[in-house]
Amino acid sequence: MLIRAIQILLLFSLIALGFMAASAQQGADNNPVFTRPCEGEDLSKFAKETCVKMRIERENKDHDEMLERGEEVRRLAERLEKSFAQNGRLSDTDRAALEAVEKDAKKIRDALGGSNDDENIDEVLGRGKAASFADAVDTLKTVAINLSDELKKTTRFSISATAIQSSNAVLTVARFLRIKN
Repeated sequence: MLIRAIQILLLFSLIALGFMAASAQQGADNNPVFTRPCEGEDLSKFAKETCVKMRIERENKDHDEMLERGEEVRRLAERLEKSFAQNGRLSDTDRAALEAVEKDAKKIRDALGGSNDDENIDEVLGRGKAASFADAVDTLKTVAINLSDELKKTTRFSISATAIQSSNAVLTVARFLRIKN
């Protein structure tokens, strides 16, 4: 038992010495020891091109994932509306779907660079309407469709303020439904 403790202590000591040596090296030449592979100034042309291609592929993948999330929000909102129309209430499965809508809408908003500017439920439902559960279910479907359509208009280079507003509206209605259910 004592030998095992000494071995572990020696291992941690060696690791600490390694980090101290690495930080001393960093201070000596002002170059960080642990850099990202594509951030070096002395990369070959091939390496730079490879890094750019990898970044473009990652951005395209992220944009495609955002579009898929938008479609998923749309599908779930349509399913929730059908379920509510049939049963007059939301089941436990529907509540889980509502949470998934909220989670996906947050991810979309974050990917677009939006903030936590949640809207008032009465503004989302429209002036003059009382915030009823049935109206909120219908509105969730409408704003989810708007969000999906707006996302389809974007590219990986663009940021849509309308899509951010739509994601905030989806979040607001989903939270309203989750609380009222």
